[in-house]
Amino acid sequence: MAIAENILVTGGSGTVGRAVVQALRAAGTAPLVASRDGSSVGEVRFDFLDRASWDLALSGVSRLFLLRPPQITDIDNTLGPFVRFARSIGVEHIVFLSVAGAENLSFLPHAKVERYLAETSGWTILRPGFFAQNIETAYAGDIRFDNRIYVPAGRGKVAFVDARDIGEATAGCRLRPDLHSDTAYGLTGPVAVTFMQVADRLSFLLNRQISYKPASIIGYLTHLRAKNEPWSKAIVQTALHVGLRFGQAAGIAPDLAQMIPKKPRSIFDYLDDYHALWK
Repeated sequence: MAIAENILVTGGSGTVGRAVVQALRAAGTAPLVASRDGSSVGEVRFDFLDRASWDLALSGVSRLFLLRPPQITDIDNTLGPFVRFARSIGVEHIVFLSVAGAENLSFLPHAKVERYLAETSGWTILRPGFFAQNIETAYAGDIRFDNRIYVPAGRGKVAFVDARDIGEATAGCRLRPDLHSDTAYGLTGPVAVTFMQVADRLSFLLNRQISYKPASIIGYLTHLRAKNEPWSKAIVQTALHVGLRFGQAAGIAPDLAQMIPKKPRSIFDYLDDYHALWK
């Protein structure tokens, strides 16, 4: 039986948030999950845009998993004040899901959140590279309906990281916050591959041809806008993918292997486990 613990997980309904909740529960704890309505068991109502919800959501909380909703880019009026408020009422340790390269890409909203955290102590920053789960979210429609992966990554390699491993790493931070305090980790999978290799593996698993079509910058922006993505998100997504051409996500970091008890999952492990999603 899980033991109730004073941990709040924001973004608990998303890909990484769900993995964090599952890993914490597997470790024998029952985290509190933040949601906009707080209507389900184990949930509390919370909204970064509604400061009246902050006090109740953080009541009795000493540890926090912080995730930035993609639609929130105004950090100075949302996550920044929230971090300061959390500290003011006694939240001791914050694990923040940032993004690879945030320390060098000051224009990213994640970088600004990191700066707010750096004003305090008792934080752990996780900087994952590209999620393996992007294959089932960001690229899902292109694979299902057009039998292609369409991104402006050229021939760049990506060390895709599995969200399940990020969840386990977060659970490890909860078990030993002293060991991981005031530390930033780069999280990658154990192997770097091209999108062509991903397409080839999907072709084999699905028994139909999936192709990788390198997109141009303008072509990808147009593609995202056609999906009704806001300009801010489309520009960030395009910039991150273009960076792959120059090896920005090809490096394999050792941190994840040291944070979880088993070998990190590769992109091929992920595809083997979930290929039925694209059938």
